[in-house]
Amino acid sequence: MLDVVKAKSVEAFTAHFGCQPEFLAYAPGRVNLIGEHTDYNDGFVLPCAIKYGTAIVAKKNGTNKMRMLAVDVNHETDEFECSATFTAHETKVWANYLRAMVALIMQKGHKVEGLDLAISGDVPLGAGLSSSASLEVSFGHLLSSIFGLNIPLQEIALTGQACEALNGCKCGIMDQTISACGKANSALLIDCRSLVLTQVPVPSNLDILIVNSNVKHSLVGGEYNERREQCENAAKIMGVKALRDATMDMLNAKKGEMDDVTYRRARHVITEDERVLEAVDAFKHGDLATLAEKMYASHCSMRDDFEITIPEIDGLVEIIRKAIGENAAVRMTGGGFGGSVVAVVEPAKVPQVKAAIDAEYEKISGKKATIIETHAFDGAYFTTL
Repeated sequence: MLDVVKAKSVEAFTAHFGCQPEFLAYAPGRVNLIGEHTDYNDGFVLPCAIKYGTAIVAKKNGTNKMRMLAVDVNHETDEFECSATFTAHETKVWANYLRAMVALIMQKGHKVEGLDLAISGDVPLGAGLSSSASLEVSFGHLLSSIFGLNIPLQEIALTGQACEALNGCKCGIMDQTISACGKANSALLIDCRSLVLTQVPVPSNLDILIVNSNVKHSLVGGEYNERREQCENAAKIMGVKALRDATMDMLNAKKGEMDDVTYRRARHVITEDERVLEAVDAFKHGDLATLAEKMYASHCSMRDDFEITIPEIDGLVEIIRKAIGENAAVRMTGGGFGGSVVAVVEPAKVPQVKAAIDAEYEKISGKKATIIETHAFDGAYFTTL
């Protein structure tokens, strides 16, 4: 929450640098309501920004160096010269996102000078809620605003995506786009090919619950990039630019030319794109029954075809479905292999969902789940202090 992380950042900055910061940037994390692993296939996604994010406070330091304090990483520090060349730190993963953002922005001809920075965030790490995108967008917006670069928010999002690639994760554009361009009380339909953004109001009589399994995931690894390669291979076999352009008829016609795993990866993406557009229509009409059908179908597809769920996540989904009964709009959210579940719930049913999770989840996981009630929030923010 902005006020909390702002206060934490300002306090740490003052103590570490011995003066008051002059600027503040903030960008939220996100939860994806539906549309998983469709973004890098040029498809559709429907995320919203959440109440947790990353705050960065800063002051010009009159040098060519970024001097950084990561409040939440044991007050770890790093510094580097502002340069168009990206040089990764061997151990400080958080710092490499900032190093990459500076390099990528300067490669476009923008001038960036030295800052003293303190960074604090409350997006749960490893929960599949895009803590890294929140950091990238917050920092990119800070640089653009302080130095008068006038970089559009969508371009900051694209730079954040490129930053992830430099750090070993070939992710899609969803996370950075919603962090930059989210609007309060709306989900954001993103066409990941054209980058056309459509605000989709979330009905006021529905709450968004995020349930963190507390089984952490990491996307900078083989599973994510492997699935991307499988999707690209399927598109190549079908002769299309991306799976966005494929249909189930086209996939079935080429089934004999691909192995079963490749077929199922493609089937997930093709059917998931359809589910996203049907979910948008359900939101517009306040049709919780259809939304529930599409979200659970999405989860089953991620479990069976894309194979990115784990037993703890599957168990959480079933606990929530049983607690809600009819119209249980719930699914895994995020890249997979841990992380969180998202549910769109009538407020009256929130207490029974919480009670069911408290009673049942630890039995199947040995862990307590963390439950976050949220709604859709605004995206990136900048102000002088």
